Amino acid sequence: MFFFDRALLAMGNVLLLIGITLLLGVSKVLTFFADRRKLKGTAAFFSGIVLILMKWTFFGFIAEAFGIVVLFGDVIGTIMGVLRTLPVIGGPIGMLVDRIPFLRGGETLPV
Repeated sequence: MFFFDRALLAMGNVLLLIGITLLLGVSKVLTFFADRRKLKGTAAFFSGIVLILMKWTFFGFIAEAFGIVVLFGDVIGTIMGVLRTLPVIGGPIGMLVDRIPFLRGGETLPV
């Protein structure tokens, strides 16, 4: 029921942007969001924020989800590599990564 609460989604968006900015720094965040290859994801993410603030929470959430996948999709390989090293769930995740071709590559983080 709280999944599409406008206030919680808006607060999560603000905290996500603040967290990324504190983690990477202002100049790298601006460079990351202004990258030519990621402009479609940036536009979708920020239009999702605007849609949520305009009380169109479902469509805003869909737009944000698409934007996050486009923006952070190249880091999925790195995340899967880290998850592979976990003691209990590393084995099944490793088998999953070996079977899905686009998860094999390990891009580096934009730090």
